Amino acid sequence: MEMSAVSDQRSAKKLTCGAVVGALFEYDTPKIVHITNKKVGVINRLCQLVIIGYIVGYVIVYQKGYQEFDDVVSGTTTKVKGIAQTNYTALDMTGPGGLKFRIWDVADYVIPPQENGAFFVMTNVIYTPRQTQTTCDEDPLYITCQNDSDCKAGEQVPNGNGIQTGKCIPSTRNASIKVCVIHAWCPVETDELPINNDTLLTGTEDFTVLIKNNIEFPKFKAKSRNILDSQNQSYLQKCQYSRSHPVDCFCPVFRLGTIVDLTETKYRDIAVMGGVIGINIDWNCNLDHSIKNCAPVYSFTRLDEANAKIAKGTNFRYANYYDNNNTAFRDLYKAYGIRFIVRVTGKAGKFSIIPLLLNIGSGVGLLAIATVVCDVITLYVLEKGYYYKENKYLYVDDFPKDELSGSKAANDNDDEPLLDDRA
Repeated sequence: MEMSAVSDQRSAKKLTCGAVVGALFEYDTPKIVHITNKKVGVINRLCQLVIIGYIVGYVIVYQKGYQEFDDVVSGTTTKVKGIAQTNYTALDMTGPGGLKFRIWDVADYVIPPQENGAFFVMTNVIYTPRQTQTTCDEDPLYITCQNDSDCKAGEQVPNGNGIQTGKCIPSTRNASIKVCVIHAWCPVETDELPINNDTLLTGTEDFTVLIKNNIEFPKFKAKSRNILDSQNQSYLQKCQYSRSHPVDCFCPVFRLGTIVDLTETKYRDIAVMGGVIGINIDWNCNLDHSIKNCAPVYSFTRLDEANAKIAKGTNFRYANYYDNNNTAFRDLYKAYGIRFIVRVTGKAGKFSIIPLLLNIGSGVGLLAIATVVCDVITLYVLEKGYYYKENKYLYVDDFPKDELSGSKAANDNDDEPLLDDRA
């Protein structure tokens, strides 16, 4: 009995080792069933053609799947030119920087002189001349009072212009209203546009801006700029951008009125309260050709909400300071205008075998979809699906352990040879 048990253990070990060795040197291949059905054959070829057309036509040709890409890196500077004039003798705008008659050049209306990827052009202004540090009545918009007890000495007027003194007096702007007296730059600003629905600075739509854009694609070590080699100094002095012109569509000099018009906005509507305009420079370069053949495409959009009910437009304040008889004065400007933001986008592509092979490999893998579609139709849609299913799948039941030795003997006596390297 013990000898028999040992023998059985040895036999089991041999069978296990034989199974492991056999598994290492076996090869499995899927069963192929050739179905001669015209409907399925046509569907199979159509699926293959659609997939091949997608890979070749869209991925490789249209999307340039044979190229590797790099994003643009850029730097932009701007230079605005133009002269504006104010001549409103009926308005009380006296002072060293008065607006009754004044010529405005680029140093006056471009604030600040340089920005990173943007520039601001003043189109309208509220001017408060000759302010000095003293006491005066506050704007009724911010605080009103009935008597001195309503004015808290030493406290700031919320959102106002100065510090309360504790006195309450009739407003110099409207005697029927009492306001608190404050320590501030006096007289305080009257926050109302001097001309309703119009601008003080006229002719700003005819100002021009030169945009200089230098770009680089670091991966390919390729550089370019939006001033093309075909353009010279005399051309830049007289050209202006025109979207429909075959040559001037590449001119880097833009009339402000043209930029605003291309956003489908009337210049006068945006100039009164100000706004924000986006200038987009798009570079799409094929570096299989020379970088000199790559030119930018310009587009424009209005970024702020034109119909905003509150906080509409763009404005800020700045002041010019000066002394008179040892007294400090300032002229305060609340500037309304258009802020232009220059954005640069783009990419460059160059031939590379790696993305091409990856896309071809992906296409070959997608061809398996045609087989899946045809299998579904053949097995589950056609009337003879049960017949195709019987021939496609071979179902083999596992042998019970007690029949393993008998099955082995039967295989040894079989006259039909096995498909392995022992034949």
